Amino acid sequence: MRPQRASWIVNKPALEAPRLAREAGISPLQAQILVRRGIDTPDAAERFLSPRLADLSPPGLLKDMDRAVDCVLRAARNGLPITVYGDYDADGLTATALLVRFFSDLDLPAFPYVPDRFKEGYGLNRDAVDRIAGSRGGLLITVDCGTGNLEEVKRAVSRGLDVVVTDHHRVPDDFEAPCPVLNPKRPDCSFPSRGPAGVGVAFYLAVAVRAAMREAGWFTSRPEPDLRSYLDLVAIGTLADMVPLLEENRRLVTAGMQVMKTSRWPGLLALQEQAGIAQDRVCPEDVAFRLAPRINAAGRLGEARVGLEALLTSDPASARRLAGQLHALNDHRQELERDILARIESRLPAGELAKSRRTLILHGEGWHQGVLGIVASRIAMRYGRPAIVLDVKDGVATGSGRSIDGFDLHGALQGLDGLFLRFGGHSRAVGLSLETRFLDHLSEGMEAAALEQLTEADLRPTLRVEAELPLADVTEETIDEIQRLGPFGSGNPEPLFLAGALDVLESRVVGDRHLKLRVAHQGKELEAISFDHGHLHPLGGTRVSAVYYPRINRWKGVESLQLNIQALYRAGE
Repeated sequence: MRPQRASWIVNKPALEAPRLAREAGISPLQAQILVRRGIDTPDAAERFLSPRLADLSPPGLLKDMDRAVDCVLRAARNGLPITVYGDYDADGLTATALLVRFFSDLDLPAFPYVPDRFKEGYGLNRDAVDRIAGSRGGLLITVDCGTGNLEEVKRAVSRGLDVVVTDHHRVPDDFEAPCPVLNPKRPDCSFPSRGPAGVGVAFYLAVAVRAAMREAGWFTSRPEPDLRSYLDLVAIGTLADMVPLLEENRRLVTAGMQVMKTSRWPGLLALQEQAGIAQDRVCPEDVAFRLAPRINAAGRLGEARVGLEALLTSDPASARRLAGQLHALNDHRQELERDILARIESRLPAGELAKSRRTLILHGEGWHQGVLGIVASRIAMRYGRPAIVLDVKDGVATGSGRSIDGFDLHGALQGLDGLFLRFGGHSRAVGLSLETRFLDHLSEGMEAAALEQLTEADLRPTLRVEAELPLADVTEETIDEIQRLGPFGSGNPEPLFLAGALDVLESRVVGDRHLKLRVAHQGKELEAISFDHGHLHPLGGTRVSAVYYPRINRWKGVESLQLNIQALYRAGE
């Protein structure tokens, strides 16, 4: 079974673009892209291109914010310890670090707690609640988790803990709030629907607490924390969690990327150095693909404490040591992924059998559970089908699933009620566990749901191209114009362009599976890279059309223009 080759559709020129370019004083290319994204007035264009923290929604729009602030102030007045209980991914770890640092800057006793992925699992757990209640008591604040832990929250309250839940995950149908619950997805919450990641919710709590303390005269005898200095943590967690980079998140990430260039946290500086990132040039892509994976790797491999310590340490020497450990963990995580992917691809069905399947259910023994979500994501992307990847041990299959556009994975599995030992997630990603004797039922149920929800066209990846952009127009100025539309990610994808009739002067495979090219058109030559397309080599001496986004590639102090190719076809195909 070969990876799916994407086709593309080129957008027609937006009729409103020339007017917007003229009235907003922006380039025609920027105007074309903005109009396609529903931004067609000068004011809207200005807000999009120059996002400001002053335009953030008031924290009070989060339901229960006043009650949550009261809990924190009560702990502060009475000198009670505060436990910040986080998730083990990059969003949860940055949220935990943010609140621990914030409370420490207020001279409040704050302690982090991050559960072990394999021993304790996701979210608040009973044993942890009992340990926290028995050892220190006080206030328990969850970050990036807690909404789905109703019984554990009730137990914490019964054990005498004050509890505040901060989260952004899906709210269960039988939701009730036994304590203050800050979650923009609550049906009774008036916060903007495309709300922040877990770290963003934690940041809003800090903003509201500082405002209440200021009003209460808390800072007459002590310094007031500068909340801007925490925004680099917000940017990392937000980019890592792939929430829509619009509205609130766009403002937070844009400001956070500026703060990152002068970060006060030794751990972040050491991580950038370890990843080969120049601090004054760090960009959202560096965070998403080089920093966040290192932090995530710790939690995936059961070493979340290393990631948390790196974010909390104030000692540069310790920061460098911890950054080195995270680098090694990330290398190991990549090795595990490559091994599982190789095993999967060696057994994937071929020919007509593959075409008859609209979903992929894959399982094996000894597959590391911490990386199965990434593997499922890569399989779904490569083959254009919803994929579930499971590790089998002692008669139980445990793993993760990832979906494609048009298929509600969570809804499909919800329809198989009674099949699972454990199940949760959302429309695009799930975690699950079931007895192996039910694997055939899972496969049949997934196929039935896919037959209802997906057409043959849905299984063929299609790229939306903003415009044709020949090599002659790929300049540093053009790239700067495009980058002003960032940060790019979920909800604000990086714009793609089409270049036809490219002569391939040279091709080679790099990094085992990536395709490196040198292409030319009408006398202009550029380097190009196409990830995961090494199987198309050799292409030297052929003519191709390519869908790409342009980049300024920086390597060992040298800058050059480069095409990052997402899809290509030989002339005549």
